[in-house]
Amino acid sequence: MKKIFVPAVALSALMLTAWGAPKIAAPTSLKAPTPIEGTTGKYASPFTSDGVTAGWVTKSMQVKAAGQIGSMAGNYAGQKAMEQVPFVGGFLGKKAGEALGRQAALSAIGGEAFIRSSTDLSFNSLNDMALFMYVNYSSNPDYQKILDATYAIYPEFQTAYLPALQAASAGVQ
Repeated sequence: MKKIFVPAVALSALMLTAWGAPKIAAPTSLKAPTPIEGTTGKYASPFTSDGVTAGWVTKSMQVKAAGQIGSMAGNYAGQKAMEQVPFVGGFLGKKAGEALGRQAALSAIGGEAFIRSSTDLSFNSLNDMALFMYVNYSSNPDYQKILDATYAIYPEFQTAYLPALQAASAGVQ
């Protein structure tokens, strides 16, 4: 088995080198979307209009361990509940786990009301939020921690983040 695995990894690396891995433009070469003033958007901004980390992100970073435990427990419970459903059980179990994990993270930081009260910007699109954060704040030394805190509250943001940056970078030389 190892003899097959090693060449497969080497072949994959060669293909990425030949075709070129997706590139992300420097933040300075991209234009950030304008956030919604206020909290009427679907997603609360991790940063406020004055450029500081929103209170919900700070609190989320403080209770990160609780959010991870909630996410793991939620994933496990969701997967167990959905094991009996043929074909789509794994997918639905993951979604149920994400929802339960998000609920645990929300509870740990004070709920949706706290999130909305601790920021003054929002977005209707995860792609817009990803690009806004990358362009304006990716040089922040705590950027990865801020991303992780955001992922705890918006699990779907984790899968949307990189594709959003790649799409925005596609037209940039």
